[in-house]
Amino acid sequence: MSGEPREMTITVDGAPVRVREGATLLEALRAHGVDTPTLCFLENLTPVNACRVCVVELQGARTLVPSCSRKAEEGMVVSTDSERVRHARKLVFELLGSSVDLSNAGPEVARWSARYGADPARFGAPAPAASEGSRDHRHAGHHAAPDPAVAQTVAQPVKVDNDLFVRDYSRCILCYKCVEACGEDAQNTFAITVAGRGFDARISTEFAAPLTDSACVFCGNCIGVCPTGALVFKSEFDLREAGNWREQDQTVTRTVCTYCGVGCNLELHVQDNTIVKVTSPLDHDVTSGHLCIKGRFGFEFVQVRERE
Repeated sequence: MSGEPREMTITVDGAPVRVREGATLLEALRAHGVDTPTLCFLENLTPVNACRVCVVELQGARTLVPSCSRKAEEGMVVSTDSERVRHARKLVFELLGSSVDLSNAGPEVARWSARYGADPARFGAPAPAASEGSRDHRHAGHHAAPDPAVAQTVAQPVKVDNDLFVRDYSRCILCYKCVEACGEDAQNTFAITVAGRGFDARISTEFAAPLTDSACVFCGNCIGVCPTGALVFKSEFDLREAGNWREQDQTVTRTVCTYCGVGCNLELHVQDNTIVKVTSPLDHDVTSGHLCIKGRFGFEFVQVRERE
């Protein structure tokens, strides 16, 4: 029938797979039931090929290709679990695990690391954490000689400069998701970007200014896409610090934002009869997972039980 997307056939791990024209290899793999690790990919953002954990081996290609952005082509022969693929993924998880705190990255990351036998400890004990603000002002091209006895890390104090969300860049893997959400893919504010080079690369505002002095409009879309807990609600951060963040006990209720007539869907995460954070479903055709400051953070009035 005219108007329907054409299909093509590719081979995945020896099996023929039918895939629609224009689909990425990752879409084809997921449709085929292949569990493919991803960190920098999200359905509502443009792929940036940053994390490289989704790479697959493509027959005839010189290098491994990122499945999140490579389009499927008729006759492609793809290997998702070859020795070359497993080695590449293992090394990525080892390098990340040795330099970044992945403890809040979710169970999938731990499962993938275990699957590929990643051993971050082989790089040595972690280096001491950087002092407050020192990583923010490093200059590209000016690198101190690393200590070979320890593993370099991005450990640093948490940035708490507002009442809405917290930045813990010791958990940042530079996946670029927050930059994309702040930029052309959602908010078009461009308040943050990647500054520096090499191991000194970091997410930064203009001139490393506090968020309150930057172009940030506090929509929180960066929080909604962060995969490792580097960006979290202040309410979540406080509960975690107090040892009282119990995600398994939380309920999630889907509702409609009442602030305007756009119709954005909200997901209210409730613990102990209190809203602790607000998200938006990726599959909602109005928001695609993104919200404004009112929708994401304007829930405190709900908690007020009595008028003063």
